[in-house]
Amino acid sequence: MKIAVMGGTGLIGSQVVKDLNAAGHEAVPHSKSTGADVISGQGLDEAVAGADVVVNLTNSPTFDEASLAFFRTSMDNLLAAAGKAGVGHFVVLSIVGVDQVPELDYYRAKALQEEILAAGPVPYSIVRATQFMEFMDAVLSWTADADTVRLPATPIQPIASKDVAAAVAEVAAGAPLNGIRNIGGPEVFTLDELGRITLSHKGDGRSVVVDPTAGMFAVVKGDVLTDESAHLAPTRYADWLS
Repeated sequence: MKIAVMGGTGLIGSQVVKDLNAAGHEAVPHSKSTGADVISGQGLDEAVAGADVVVNLTNSPTFDEASLAFFRTSMDNLLAAAGKAGVGHFVVLSIVGVDQVPELDYYRAKALQEEILAAGPVPYSIVRATQFMEFMDAVLSWTADADTVRLPATPIQPIASKDVAAAVAEVAAGAPLNGIRNIGGPEVFTLDELGRITLSHKGDGRSVVVDPTAGMFAVVKGDVLTDESAHLAPTRYADWLS
């Protein structure tokens, strides 16, 4: 199949392109740098022409309220182009529990993206992943000082980006789900516990303090960012760290 991968040069996109091509498909990466602009719409008709599948891995440049406009505009433009081109399957990557955290602008924006896709003209699949292992350093940096890192005890089920890419590629090569597939890492930790494991591995002597008000994940209630009944990926956090 010919598969247009929007955002195909990023962390997940580049791995999805590699996995699909290795499986014998013709996966083509597209991004603003290749001339496909999901906001202006420029280059989108050319990017999706002849494609059997569109995989949309583009992401908002900000995580604030402006992300709502990004996903609304980008999805409207991409769905219009895909509909015109007769694309038979449209895939997006989203987040486990995304509809359970309305306090976060970015999560509301991703939930909006899902709604636009489900209401659109093209058969679709949504892959919802738990939190990426690759983002842990950024999470630690948000609430750190010279001596401590403050983190809430939010349950997290970290997944490696390579496992996310493999799942997205598998869904893209299959029949449209017209629904959602949840994927997650094989283990659940509290965020503070994950912080201690990460710092210990790096030889970082700072201590982790549980602070229910610290950072973006402080507003998350309960275990909505985890799903132990999801399709579980193979990579464990300790193996990923090493």
